[in-house]
Amino acid sequence: QFALVESGGGLAQPGGSLRLSCATSGFTMNTYAMGWFRQAPGKDREGVACIASRRVRTFYADSVNGRFTISRDNAKNTVYLQMNTLTLEDTAVYYCAASRRPDAFFTTDHYTYWGQGTQVTVSS
Repeated sequence: QFALVESGGGLAQPGGSLRLSCATSGFTMNTYAMGWFRQAPGKDREGVACIASRRVRTFYADSVNGRFTISRDNAKNTVYLQMNTLTLEDTAVYYCAASRRPDAFFTTDHYTYWGQGTQVTVSS
């Protein structure tokens, strides 16, 4: 049975940092592209960052480029999202997801497995 379990969310101040983790099991993570998505109240789910299966390529939404960093440790079956210089607009539930498609990018339909999400709240 597959599982993706996010952790590391919480409350942060504007300008602060958080590091999200997504521990996976039940599938061979090193053959999957991994993505982080987020959904704020009343908004559609949007792609934040994604990383190819072999860690060579990463992609970021314009809104987080230069502030967020996605990485993966295939030996630990875990993907990370380092979030720096947080803003109020980063408040959302953050989800990690796995895709077998090398061109998955931020298309949610391309992702097969999803976690349950972790809340990130940025507030002063």
